[in-house]
Amino acid sequence: QAQLTEFGGGSVQAGGSLRISCVASGRAVDRYVLGWFRQAPGKKREFVAAISGDGMRPYYADSVKGRFTISRDNARDTVNTAILQMNSLKPEDTALYSCAIKVVFSEDVIYPYEYDYWGLGTQVTVIT
Repeated sequence: QAQLTEFGGGSVQAGGSLRISCVASGRAVDRYVLGWFRQAPGKKREFVAAISGDGMRPYYADSVKGRFTISRDNARDTVNTAILQMNSLKPEDTALYSCAIKVVFSEDVIYPYEYDYWGLGTQVTVIT
């Protein structure tokens, strides 16, 4: 089992930056893919970014490529932190951002149903 908690959401003006973090705890979480998803009101949950267990392979949705950067701190095998640095934010980035763990590795990191454990999310609001 794993537990995930997101931190760092808030309001920011368009064009600004925000960093959100996800602390994942549990047995051997350093082996698993950590992903970020977002969901705006009335819309489906969508993939934002993911990172492999060793932190060497990042994945990004086209909508955030070049603006968002995902990184990972595996200082302990039972507690990992995934960080999403978001730059050049746009109003359409407004959403509830949730992190998740995918236990079985595959390249299919963009589908929410591939993930096994989820955090409750942190709200990001981009204002004009």
